[in-house]
Amino acid sequence: MARGRWWTLGVVCVGSFMLLLDVTIVNIALPEIESALDATLTDLQWVVAAYAVALSAALLTAGSLADKFGRRALFSWGMVLFCVASFLCGVAGDPLLLILARALQGVGGAAMLATSLALLAAAYPESKDRHIALAVWGAVSGAALAVGPLAGGLLVEGAGWRWIFLVNLPVGALALLATVTRVDESRAPSAGRIDWPGFLTLGTALGSLSFALLRANEEGWGSFQVVGAFVVAAAGLALFVLVERVRRDPMLPGSVFTRITTTGASVGVLAMSATAFALLLYLTLYLQTVLGLEPLAAGLRLLPLTLSIFVASALAARLGTVLPARWLVSSGLACIGVGLLLMGGLDVGDAWTALLAGQLVTGLGVGLVNPNVVAAAMGAVEPSRAGIASGLSNTCRSLGIAVGIASLGAVFADRVRDGVREELSGTPLSGRADELSDAVSSGQVGEVIGRLPPKERGVFSHAAEAGFIDGLNSILVVAAIVAFVGAVAVLPLIRSRDIDTSDPDGERMAMTAGH
Repeated sequence: MARGRWWTLGVVCVGSFMLLLDVTIVNIALPEIESALDATLTDLQWVVAAYAVALSAALLTAGSLADKFGRRALFSWGMVLFCVASFLCGVAGDPLLLILARALQGVGGAAMLATSLALLAAAYPESKDRHIALAVWGAVSGAALAVGPLAGGLLVEGAGWRWIFLVNLPVGALALLATVTRVDESRAPSAGRIDWPGFLTLGTALGSLSFALLRANEEGWGSFQVVGAFVVAAAGLALFVLVERVRRDPMLPGSVFTRITTTGASVGVLAMSATAFALLLYLTLYLQTVLGLEPLAAGLRLLPLTLSIFVASALAARLGTVLPARWLVSSGLACIGVGLLLMGGLDVGDAWTALLAGQLVTGLGVGLVNPNVVAAAMGAVEPSRAGIASGLSNTCRSLGIAVGIASLGAVFADRVRDGVREELSGTPLSGRADELSDAVSSGQVGEVIGRLPPKERGVFSHAAEAGFIDGLNSILVVAAIVAFVGAVAVLPLIRSRDIDTSDPDGERMAMTAGH
């Protein structure tokens, strides 16, 4: 048994490492993907958002499937699906196929994420051993986030962008073999029915909302496609709420929100993910597109952020035992807001060090929020509902990234367009300002430069760079405001009297792991 549980820990750590690495590694490869597949900015946003949308939509349902059919079985099938999707990503010949494959990756990732802690809980029933296992798992997860930009830079420069996906195949095959042969199966004692209507309505709502926000840049906010997508999203969300209220075994019971702290924890996770995590896409594009850094060099310059998160998370977990969760979460979101403002105010010609102080402060904020908002979410529900609360927290995390990318992208595109028009005013290209500003906001700078006469390329390049920086500065301010609003909102919503810490290692952990 002792030998088998170490195999379980190893397999779960490998799966989690792959999932987290795949998020950070993709950001570094986006400029290469744009060039290779002739992708627009909207396409690049979808490459990141499709994974997050699928992950958030499938996570709660995956937990229910694992309880019913077996956690090892679902983890294994999730690994298979993740690897198949990684192969499809690696051979994609156009942006649409890559986006669809990324969504499939998200579904496979949801199956693995929903079962990871459940497998650990079953393998380590003793409190002391479980603490050790969770510490190892947490360290591996933090390391994946920290080394993602570096690993992405090395793979993109050494083997090409396709290998950021294809590298999952041999690792996943070995992990799958170990899962099938070394990991024990476990199920929930009494699993309820699968909430397929809830999954379909929630998935429709999230996908339609992301589609509307990302397409608004190219189609216009008043276009039939965008307005129709917003209507479908609203209808899907309303149906989801209705379905969850009438079903006997809903995947998100209303009783989870009996204590207001559950809502507060969800707000905290959403605010963090929609700001600090969603902005990684645009920071990466700035480092590589505006500053002209190679992928590896860009990855190195994001290390201050990731290492700050890693270190601060370890310190924050200890602070959570002596300070109220609401103050730690609120302080963390405030730090994120301050850090984003410190990264703002960029000018043409600034070096990457203009981002350094902001990265460190933002990482500190994320580190303060992460462990303590999860502790609040888990402590605010009965042990029998802890699995659902865990799934809700992870869903809000992925949802925040998807909605953040889409919402900030809409603001970014508008500001870039306005900035380019201003820069081209009074130049020989002023008559084409609308056409060229639309091209820049859609990420087609290289294509336009190739068509311009040599004497006009410098004018356009300067305008494109200035417009991009103006857009980045704008969304840094918008994201900072969202973080500050979240910092204020969680104070009355996360209440110490709602949080039960009397049984951190027993039944609550086992149930949390189930979802």
